[in-house]
Amino acid sequence: MPRRGNDAVPGLQGGFFGEPGRAAARAGSEAGAPLASRMRPRNLDEYVGQQGVIGPGTALRRMIEADDVPSMILWGPPGTGKTTLATIIAGATQRHFDELSAVNSGVADMRKSVAEARDRLRISGRRTILFIDEIHRFNRAQQDALLPHVEAGTVTLIGATTENPSFYVVAPLLSRCRVFVLKLLEPAEIEVILRRTLEDAERGLGGSGVEASDEVLAAIARAAGGDGRAALTILDLAARITPAEGGVRTLDLEAVEQATQHPTLLYDKEGDAHYDQISAFIKSMRDSDPDGALYWLARMLEAGEDPLFVARRIVILAAEDVGLADPRALPLAVAAQQACHFLGMPEARLPLAEAVVYLARAPKSNSAYKAYEAAAEDARNTRNDPVPMHLRNAATGLMRGLGYGQGYRYAHDEPGHVVDQTHRPPSAEGHRYYRAGTLGSEPLDGGPQRGSKGDDRGTA
Repeated sequence: MPRRGNDAVPGLQGGFFGEPGRAAARAGSEAGAPLASRMRPRNLDEYVGQQGVIGPGTALRRMIEADDVPSMILWGPPGTGKTTLATIIAGATQRHFDELSAVNSGVADMRKSVAEARDRLRISGRRTILFIDEIHRFNRAQQDALLPHVEAGTVTLIGATTENPSFYVVAPLLSRCRVFVLKLLEPAEIEVILRRTLEDAERGLGGSGVEASDEVLAAIARAAGGDGRAALTILDLAARITPAEGGVRTLDLEAVEQATQHPTLLYDKEGDAHYDQISAFIKSMRDSDPDGALYWLARMLEAGEDPLFVARRIVILAAEDVGLADPRALPLAVAAQQACHFLGMPEARLPLAEAVVYLARAPKSNSAYKAYEAAAEDARNTRNDPVPMHLRNAATGLMRGLGYGQGYRYAHDEPGHVVDQTHRPPSAEGHRYYRAGTLGSEPLDGGPQRGSKGDDRGTA
C-alpha cells in the first residue's frame, strides 16, 4: 500500500532535518538506509534553513506552537526539507501522520486515509495530518476528492510540490490552503548540515574516521546547488571512495569531484524552471545584456532543453524587440534556427550563441509589434466593415458594373510612386498605428507615414 503512517512524537522543538515520529525515525536509523534519510532532522532545532517560513516569530511557527496548524502547500525545489517539515509539524502538534505519494496513490488510498482519520477523531479525538508528496501529480478529479474532507477538517492537508501550485493545484483546494515557499539552501546552511553529519556518531559519520576540511565542505555545498539531500549524498559517496589511512579517511577535492560527476541541473521542461529560465533569457537579450543572455542560454542547453525551442524564442525576439532598428536581426535569427535544426546538439550551441550576442547588442525597437497590436484592436472593432469599393478586385464584368475597383489610383503612375487615397474602412481611416522608432536604422528607413492626420493608435 503506497501509504505511510506514524504516531506523532510529543513536544515542540525547533529547523532542516526533525522528529518525524517513531516509525519514520526507526526507518531513518536502520542500518543501510541512505545517509540523507538517517540524518533527517527530528525537530525544529535541527531544521536548517527556511527561517523566513519556520523561524522564530513567523506565522507558521506560531501556529505550530499553538497547535493550530491549517492545511497548507509546501512549495519548493527538491532537497529543501518539505517532507521533513511536514513530519516535524505532525510530531510537534501530536497529530497522527499519514503519508501518500501522488505518484502511486489514487482516490481509493485517499478515501481509506480519510475514513481512518474520521474514526480516529471520533474515537480518540486525535487529529490527522495527511501528507501528500508531489501533490501536483494528482489530476483535477483526485484533488476534488480531497476538497470536502479538507473543508470539514477531517484531515489537515499538507501537500508538497516542486511546481507552482497556482498552475497545478485546483483553485477550490488552493483557496483552502496556506502556501509556504521553501527556497534552496544557502551554501553556509548546507555546510552546517555537513558538519553536523560528520559529528553525529548515532546517525551520521561521527566515529567512523571520516574527516573533511572547510575547503572540502565548501566544495560539496557549492556542488549541491542548494539541495541538502544532494549534499549528503555527495558526502556519503566521497567517504566511501576515499581509502582509509591509519583508520582515518580524509576527504579531498578530487574525491568530491568524483562523487559529484556531472551535477544534475534543476530543470523540468514542463515545469516552472522551463518558463522562468526562458523568461530570464528573453529579458536579458531585451535589456541588451549579452552575458546574462549567454548564461541563461547555457543553463537551458546544459540542462537538456530542446535547442529548437530556444531558437524559436530567438526568432520571436528578433522580430518583436529588435525589429526595424536592425533589419538584419531577423534573417540572422532565422539562419541560427536553420543551423540549429541542421546541426543538432552539441554544435547547435554555437549559432545560437552567435545570434544571442548579436541580438543583445543590437539596437531595439518594438514599433512593428506595437503597430500590429493597435491595428488588431481596430480590426476586432471593425471586423464586419466592408472593403472600400476602389480597393476591391474587379475580376468579372458584373463586379465592374457594381463599381468594384472604380477610382483606384495605381501607385506607379503617381509622382514618387506614393498615392494619397484611403486604404481602410471609414471607421478605421485616419488611425495611426506605426510610428518609427528612434534607434538604429529605423529613423532612416521609416518610409512614408500614413494616417498622420488622425489619432495615434500605436507607439514605438
